[in-house]
Amino acid sequence: MSHPLLIQLAHDSILEVLQSKNSIDKESLLKEYPLLEEMVPMTLKIFLNNELRGYYENMAHLCVVDAIIIGAKKAAFEDKNFEPLTLSEYFEIEIEIALQTAEGVISHRA
Repeated sequence: MSHPLLIQLAHDSILEVLQSKNSIDKESLLKEYPLLEEMVPMTLKIFLNNELRGYYENMAHLCVVDAIIIGAKKAAFEDKNFEPLTLSEYFEIEIEIALQTAEGVISHRA
């Protein structure tokens, strides 16, 4: 899968849980993309067949990289409104991330 950085980070976070293996090198990401250390409000939504399947909201208590890593895992596996995501469903999901920056909302879905 080739997605924008933030979407790929969310996918990788979910895959870490499904594979029971840590694979995200947060330190390298922060060196290459220092803006990921900023703290801004963020929402993360998981869609399966265009229907909401998981949701997470961070009100700027975490930096972007942590909010995405934690938020993707919580939305995929801990949202009480939905069953935990399965491996077969993982390959069908779309993730939407919206960051509320001073310049306005930055949103990606893939």
